[in-house]
Amino acid sequence: MSIENLSIRQVKAARALVAWSQHDLAKHSGVSYPTIARLEKEDGPIGGRSATVVAIRTALEAAGVEFIAENGGGPGVRLRK
Repeated sequence: MSIENLSIRQVKAARALVAWSQHDLAKHSGVSYPTIARLEKEDGPIGGRSATVVAIRTALEAAGVEFIAENGGGPGVRLRK
């Protein structure tokens, strides 16, 4: 899955799976809390700079999240076994 296809809903669901607040995601990703809060106010594809998206995705994947691409059932997230 490319970063262009990552959605705000996936980020929020991923945070819920690992029980992270926006502050936790900021700490683990190195992205400021205000930036994460601003991004999560929207819906749809995640906006912002590509480096920001990569940092958020990398932090969540390091915590055990797998991002699932659109495959006929819609995009999603799950925890690795």
